[in-house]
Amino acid sequence: MDEKFYVTEEGLQDLKNELETLIHVTRNEVIEDLKAARAQGDLSENADYDAARDRQAQVESRIKQLEHMIRNAEIISESRSTKFVRLGSTVELLEVDTNKTLTYTIVGSVEADPLNGKLSNVTPLAEAIIDQRVGSTVSVDAKIPYEVKIIKVI
Repeated sequence: MDEKFYVTEEGLQDLKNELETLIHVTRNEVIEDLKAARAQGDLSENADYDAARDRQAQVESRIKQLEHMIRNAEIISESRSTKFVRLGSTVELLEVDTNKTLTYTIVGSVEADPLNGKLSNVTPLAEAIIDQRVGSTVSVDAKIPYEVKIIKVI
């Protein structure tokens, strides 16, 4: 059974856009780079040819990865619950020790971007708060454990 990749509609569209660019633009650029490198002559000592082949391998690998992710994507929608934290929820937390307020949207690992408030569902923090109720204080099982209080689900 293939692994599911949890993404929002927007995240899925980003993956599709990246795939289209790789197939229709980047792949053609690599082909042109290969043609230009071949025209230089002896391929056994041609660094440009080696670089173009490496780039081709990277592009083809990413295309396969994206196709797999898109094929196995499971769309998450914004959570409608304002009482429980769910995949797709935006949640405001209070770090108990530091009294610092944090706001994150819980997304799949494909879209994770913690610096921009998108927290992967497989992080210790997300795993600790998913399915928890507003007002709950939960312990996060991290290298240095800490507690957070769920202030609100937006």
